Amino acid sequence: MTGMTVDATASAGSTPTAARSARSLLRRAHLVPIAWLGRTTRRSAESAGRATRYAVETARSAADVSTWRPELAGQMLQLGVHSLPIALFIALFTGIVLALLASYSFTGAVPLYFVGTLVEKTITMELAPVLTGLALAGRVGASIAAEIGTMKVTEQIDALEILTFDPHAYLVVPRALAGAITFPLVVGLAMIVGVGAGWVASVVLLDLASAEFVKGLRLFFDSFDVRYGMVKASSFGAAITLLACRAGMEARGGAQGVGRATKRAVVHGAIAVLVLDAMWAMTWLLGRVR
Repeated sequence: MTGMTVDATASAGSTPTAARSARSLLRRAHLVPIAWLGRTTRRSAESAGRATRYAVETARSAADVSTWRPELAGQMLQLGVHSLPIALFIALFTGIVLALLASYSFTGAVPLYFVGTLVEKTITMELAPVLTGLALAGRVGASIAAEIGTMKVTEQIDALEILTFDPHAYLVVPRALAGAITFPLVVGLAMIVGVGAGWVASVVLLDLASAEFVKGLRLFFDSFDVRYGMVKASSFGAAITLLACRAGMEARGGAQGVGRATKRAVVHGAIAVLVLDAMWAMTWLLGRVR
């Protein structure tokens, strides 16, 4: 009897405890989405604040011409001229594939000289700037982020500040200007190579006369096509370099931090290219269609 009484008392005492634990777990479960929302909102606000501060400091540093001007030529060489091989390589095979794809798609229902029209429009307006931008987001973005990130974790940027150099004027502004200036030049050459490759492929592989290809190319050609691709390329260059510089300047934690910054620069640069491509299409291109 005594044992049964003790067991009953223990059960009675444990029941309220279990209930309280269950209610506590339930309250915590209800609070999980709120806590997640709070953390996400805080991180988004902090990221937006850092981005705004970075943009303001970069814009202010652009006035320090004496600091960034000596670095501009070297950055244009590094970001533009040294990026030509990969851009032209992509354009070469893109032009060939487009010519063959156009001839396959028309299947006799459309005159074959429209191959020239399709190659010119798609190369100049879309594929040359976008594919080149994505490739350079990897090459240029990774290079900039790794270089500046290494300077950050080894305290070289702190040394620049001690020597009264503005890091944004010395590191960010010349790279952003070089990207905005040289990317259109690289893309312009990629346009020429891509259209030329499409022409050669049409003549050699499709038995299309040069005059027919040129007829299709000139039929719907508009100087707007080239301007549109060039403006997109300039915006891609500025976005890729600015994002890569920011990733490098925010690097923390030694070699692993530099690696994370490099990966972030490449991913964010590629996303920026696609977002800007859609933005230009919805604003500038859609306005001409209407």
